[in-house]
Amino acid sequence: MSGWTADEIMTVTASRTLAGRTSCFVGIGLPSTAANLARRTCSPDLALIYESGAIGAKPGALPLSIGDGELAETADAVVSVPEIFNYWLQPGRVDVGFLGAAQVDRRGNINTTVIGEYAHPSVRLPGAGGAPEIAASCKETIVVVRHRPRTLVERLEFVTSLGFGDGPGHRAALGLRGRGPVRLITDLGVLEPDPRTCELTLTHIHPGVAVDQVRAATGWPLAVRSDLAVTEPPTAGELAALRSLTTRSSTRGGGIG
Repeated sequence: MSGWTADEIMTVTASRTLAGRTSCFVGIGLPSTAANLARRTCSPDLALIYESGAIGAKPGALPLSIGDGELAETADAVVSVPEIFNYWLQPGRVDVGFLGAAQVDRRGNINTTVIGEYAHPSVRLPGAGGAPEIAASCKETIVVVRHRPRTLVERLEFVTSLGFGDGPGHRAALGLRGRGPVRLITDLGVLEPDPRTCELTLTHIHPGVAVDQVRAATGWPLAVRSDLAVTEPPTAGELAALRSLTTRSSTRGGGIG
């Protein structure tokens, strides 16, 4: 690795997936960093939507939360939370949902609720927020996480947001509108669902990362696509835009994740 960090290539790779999109429902943290970077680079007309009601937000720095006042101040419109969900999200009017996760399993299901027994958890996580609706109703979802065995796990102890459930046909049986997770982007590579099994499969690896390193950081026997690709390194322009964004945000208490 030379010239960038693992977090930077993850964020740049995630931002590139938004090229050509018109709207993105943004989660706070890594997804927000990537979405705001996309608006500064490959997708300047991208409408960022936050569940607090901001539509077309253009924050100068990364928002500290969905309630950050700069989201409302820079938005094209601010609507009620019920309108965001009932009119924009649930009917499938949003192109892509960008989500983070505490845990993800092999079929893209997400846990942000508890680690351990629900009634007596070892860790109580931030909870669902709008993520279940985003995962259900956006045309497709993209998940951004750091690649660790405790994050990419064989089995979730609690399913907060549905990916592909138990496998093919599960989303359709529940009547969910969106396609589900089309990519899991990490600091080691990119995983995409196998079209037959819906199991997340390694399709891209970041420069300087070995396949064995990715497998060791995954909590299930990871499948690797035969034509495994290498991620394009960040350009100087992408890195400059990202570093400007995160430096500006650090003065407000924000940052890359």
